[in-house]
Amino acid sequence: MSAPELILRELGLADYQSTLTAMRQLTDSRVVDSPDELWLLQHSAVFTQGQAGKAQHILAPGDIPIIRADRGGQVTYHGPGQWVLYFMVDLRRGPLSVRDLVNMMERCVLQLLEDYMISAALKPGAPGVYVADEKIASLGLRIRRGCSYHGLALNVDMDLEPFGRINPCGYEGLQVTSMAEQLPGVGLKLDVIGRRLMNIAASMLSI
Repeated sequence: MSAPELILRELGLADYQSTLTAMRQLTDSRVVDSPDELWLLQHSAVFTQGQAGKAQHILAPGDIPIIRADRGGQVTYHGPGQWVLYFMVDLRRGPLSVRDLVNMMERCVLQLLEDYMISAALKPGAPGVYVADEKIASLGLRIRRGCSYHGLALNVDMDLEPFGRINPCGYEGLQVTSMAEQLPGVGLKLDVIGRRLMNIAASMLSI
């Protein structure tokens, strides 16, 4: 059985803990015909630690809060200028598996970056999207009651310094980049990029 519709929400700058609570509440309240949803937003500066996250990967957080999340993966950073797209998808309806959904998220980012002529690729065994050896997008999911939440984070035009306070995604020395770094002097329109990313994901989910 497919969802009657796909709801797209633009939530602006949103508190991480409140958003996490809202995702859990939506997931727990879903019924068989609840629509899937995509949430597009940015977070205020925050480090989030995945379920299996190790404290040793948080080096010098300073005044940036650390929040334990229930997604997969290690520690990452969210902040203004980074688009986060959360996927609330009922996988019980099919035909997507968890792996299919992860692949879809990666393809969304690759297609968006291709639109801006940024050459990006995947790395076997290292989830996310990379430009050369620098990470430009990270992924993390949680499956609960057969439904997904969390999603992807794409660095568009943000302060990358906080990534230096952690081992991003648990990889010591991993370098992080952004669309702005890859396109110096280009005036990136943040809202246009965010909506394009969400529309790409919506099109893929509707196939």
